[in-house]
Amino acid sequence: MSGSSAPKNIFQIGLKLWLILLMVQLSNMLFGMTITIANVVLPQIRGTMSVSQDEASWSITLNLVAAAVATPLTGWLAGRLGWRTLMFGTVLGFTISSFLCAVAPNLETLILFRIGQGIFGAPIMPLGQAIILSSFPKHLQPTAIVLWGVGAVFGPVVGPVIGSMMAELYDWRAAFFILVPVGAVTLACIWFALSSYNRGERNHFDWIGFLALSLAIIALQLIFDRGHRLDWFDSHVITFLTVIGLLSFWVFLVHCFFSKSPFVNLRIFLDKNFSLGTIISFIMGTLAFTGLVLFPSLLHDLRGYPDSLIGILVGSRGFGNWIAFLVIIPLTKSLPRVSLSIGLLIQAFASYMMAQFDINLTNFDIIWTNILLGFGQSIAFTPMAILAFATLPKKQITEGTTIFTLMRNFGSSIFISLSVLVLLRSTSQSYSNISENLSLFYKGQSIPSLPSNWMPDGLLGLHQVSGEILRQASMIGYINSFHLMALAAFLAAPLAIFMRLPQKEP
Repeated sequence: MSGSSAPKNIFQIGLKLWLILLMVQLSNMLFGMTITIANVVLPQIRGTMSVSQDEASWSITLNLVAAAVATPLTGWLAGRLGWRTLMFGTVLGFTISSFLCAVAPNLETLILFRIGQGIFGAPIMPLGQAIILSSFPKHLQPTAIVLWGVGAVFGPVVGPVIGSMMAELYDWRAAFFILVPVGAVTLACIWFALSSYNRGERNHFDWIGFLALSLAIIALQLIFDRGHRLDWFDSHVITFLTVIGLLSFWVFLVHCFFSKSPFVNLRIFLDKNFSLGTIISFIMGTLAFTGLVLFPSLLHDLRGYPDSLIGILVGSRGFGNWIAFLVIIPLTKSLPRVSLSIGLLIQAFASYMMAQFDINLTNFDIIWTNILLGFGQSIAFTPMAILAFATLPKKQITEGTTIFTLMRNFGSSIFISLSVLVLLRSTSQSYSNISENLSLFYKGQSIPSLPSNWMPDGLLGLHQVSGEILRQASMIGYINSFHLMALAAFLAAPLAIFMRLPQKEP
């Protein structure tokens, strides 16, 4: 759309574009909810199925791995099936997988259907972004991306709130059942909104590149997720995964350079804006979900908060998202690079303030830092998406959004594993450092006054003291993880300066 026939503002677009906006919002929210909803109900899943935390966590890890592996297929599937068929099929498969998760009789089948959620949900975000960028004129793209981002940022926030409430009122299965009606409404929107986007183009599929990249992603994810539990390279499993991952990535790179039709055209990274935007997208992915994973366990294990209150406190991030929507559009149109840098710095500051928490943190501490984090994420997300594709040819948009979303999802899964690793190692080290100074035989420092039932000269007292040391050591682990979030956001902020501004339409 261009010239006099193009709408001058978002209120002048036709019914078809409004349906497209509604469709991508609902589908984004649907996919975002499932990423975080399982974290809230994981304790109930462990209890119902009588499994350990390590076993139950596979339902989260393999979901993220499946999404990361399936994301690169989006460009090829879109060309072969067309936007309408692909989007309808993915949302339908995702909705059915959600229903099957709710009725899963054991952990093995739950993990299998969670993998199905990851595979079917992977194309939703990159395809939605490609549809938005291709359907709207450039002067309306910032507004359209903001509205598209409503689902992207609210899904992970709404997920814990709804999931915790449904789990407390009924059980963990209800949290997955609630996704089914949302999926049904989304399917109706897709059918009518994309009626003119049904034709696909047959294109070549590079199986060698796809399999090599998939193996590299799976190996790296499993190394980060299981390395600490298996004692890293003292384990033959971790050593084997490292060798497989390195060989697979080497095959992928060589094949991309020499193949006539590579799975990922590496020349797309010659576009400076896209390359910088992809790096920032990776880091934004690290900030999007890590806090949503850390806070529920912090509040439940260290503070004894009920699930429903945890969901509300963590969901306060959504209020920050709403506030940001008031200023995103003018900032993105006039100062996109400044807006992106400010958004990242706000996230860095919010994460740093989270790192100042202690064991006595209050509800207000959680609420205001999460609101600030949500505000920074929304301020940065839209200009990041606009700048990354500002100089990319239109024919490469679908491939670009696929890579863009892959890096964001991969950043989320890797950084979650890295943050949990920091949490576990810091907790273990801090417990050792604190406990060695609390002994009747340590003469270098007198033991401070303790409650009578905490005196370490009896078994009950030792148990009480050990439990409190573990709480304090765990809090140090969470603090270090929040420091890691702050560092990632701070280091990404200067990259926005080097991105080119989008050209204005004539």
